[in-house]
Amino acid sequence: MREVVVEADGGSRGNPGPAGYGAVVLDPATGETLAEAAEYIGVATNNVAEYKGLVAGLKAARELFPDALVHVRMDSKLVVEQMSGRWKIKHPDMKPLAAEAGRVFPPGRVRYEWIPRERNKHADRLANEAMDAGRRGLQWEPSASTAALDATAARNAATPPPSGPPGDATAGAARARAALTGTAGGTGTGTATAGGAGTDPGGGLGTGTGSGAWPAAVSRPTAPDTAPDDGLSAEPDDGLFAAEEAVAASVASGDFEAEAGATPTAGSTALARTGAAGASAPRQGWSGPDMGAPATFVLLRHGETALTPEKRFSGSGGSDPELSAAGLRQAEAVAEALAARGTVQEIVSSPLARCRQTAGAVAARLGLDVRIEQGLRETDFGAWEGLTFGEVRARYPEDLDAWLASPKAAPTGGGESFATVARRVAATRDRLTAAYAGRTVLLVTHVTPIKTLVRLALGAPPESLFRMELSAASISAVAYYADGNASVRLLNDTSHLR
Repeated sequence: MREVVVEADGGSRGNPGPAGYGAVVLDPATGETLAEAAEYIGVATNNVAEYKGLVAGLKAARELFPDALVHVRMDSKLVVEQMSGRWKIKHPDMKPLAAEAGRVFPPGRVRYEWIPRERNKHADRLANEAMDAGRRGLQWEPSASTAALDATAARNAATPPPSGPPGDATAGAARARAALTGTAGGTGTGTATAGGAGTDPGGGLGTGTGSGAWPAAVSRPTAPDTAPDDGLSAEPDDGLFAAEEAVAASVASGDFEAEAGATPTAGSTALARTGAAGASAPRQGWSGPDMGAPATFVLLRHGETALTPEKRFSGSGGSDPELSAAGLRQAEAVAEALAARGTVQEIVSSPLARCRQTAGAVAARLGLDVRIEQGLRETDFGAWEGLTFGEVRARYPEDLDAWLASPKAAPTGGGESFATVARRVAATRDRLTAAYAGRTVLLVTHVTPIKTLVRLALGAPPESLFRMELSAASISAVAYYADGNASVRLLNDTSHLR
């Protein structure tokens, strides 16, 4: 009897709010995509969208193989536990959807498994594509989808995932710790370019005390210290931030080195976790196995628009302004500087006009083509688009306070939360690091995506978005290595504009 895997997800931008679902049917042995489904469903809750995604995925599997054995994998604990019969279904909106899902296949032919959100990226991308289409007054079309699994995601369908995606603090942390402490074990030794604690320019976000300590009592300011143009920003109930909140808890207990790869103190739990049966090896310092050339992202914020000097929110849901005269001059200046360096091999740009213009100026100098990547677009600031911070404070004070206090809070009117953007940017990063391994790629994008990439590379908490300055037409850089580590090389370089 044929076995298939169904992965499903759903989301709501507002909970309830504009909602959509995505589902994919996979071959369990190869990870091959057999069918995809996605739909914008109007205003609904996250849980309703998740259930609808489950129903769609099961129906897609039945159309392919009516007698199949189905392995459902979802990151919704609620749906998995309820469909497995361990939790009662009390909500009236869920009961008919659960009943519908239960009728698609006989119960004995379906089993359910909870998986973390980072292993459910394909369905998640489909759900977000459906919601994006709904925002434009359209329905999701398979021909327009970019959610097809890459080779890494295909392998994830058949085998357990690595410890974390490139650039996150948890990925490769054991290797970094082993390199720093000279310990040996099954995790191997670190690499000189692994990007340890605070060794690279632009990596400092404050000072702390103790080994690997994060600054005590980091709090969000009453207003961001960067211009709202392009904002700060990423989804409710996002597993990415749930993991980071767990890291924050370890920081509070002085165990940040366990996540960031800083030198553990003697007898610390981090050292106990990385040791291998008490084995030791000569100290390697910053030497280690050759991980090969990294995928290096040169992160270029676009030049100024008319909204930039006025510090107005300018995201992906507004007027899509073009570069101003000053912005065009900045684009030419950065193009000249990058041409002089001669290291950029590929150019990838956000679809918004200001980035495409900036990327075009560089591409003309370097003789390269520009690839458009939807995942690099700026946050949708909803009703705040075009307003100054003060105007938002006057019109939507409660919404602004909530947005400043939580990465899961969205701007007024159905905009994107920081959590939503972080998830989108992390997925884009994973695709691009796989596609451009060993190459230097110019990513022309916005404040939020750049700050998010830097934040994830450093393993910093969400509030660090408010602690970074990022000027128009500035250059930053992050390198991603084969072992999953990341190294922040540069932050907010504007020397080419002087």
